[in-house]
Amino acid sequence: MKNNASAVWNGSGKEGSGKLSTKSKVLDNVTYSYKSRFEGDNHTNPEELIAAAHSGCFAMKLSFLLDAAGFSDKTLNVNCEVDFVAGVVKSSTISVRARVPGISNETFQELLQDAAKNCPISQLLNTEITAAGSLE
Repeated sequence: MKNNASAVWNGSGKEGSGKLSTKSKVLDNVTYSYKSRFEGDNHTNPEELIAAAHSGCFAMKLSFLLDAAGFSDKTLNVNCEVDFVAGVVKSSTISVRARVPGISNETFQELLQDAAKNCPISQLLNTEITAAGSLE
């Protein structure tokens, strides 16, 4: 399956702005700019979208691994923080709070690390990826 998104940029790098759209229309001419990327204004930016993609992909991968291990009743709360420094994505840090009845912490941690290494977005990113999680 192939997915796609598009970006249109107008103006200079610092003063201009762009619009992002996806095939699904979840993003439909969503604004991004230098200010949203480097100064924290209220629009999205590429690194925020990477964090969303990584947290979503990671949650699904961990869910599939838990299913395969016999733990289908679960709730996973996944947060991702992408560290963008001097124009480079330096790291992606995953934090997980999970409710998985009957699982041992050892098994959970093994599956957590498997997901960190093997979710498709983890494999795509050429950066340090760390994951930590706790059971509720």
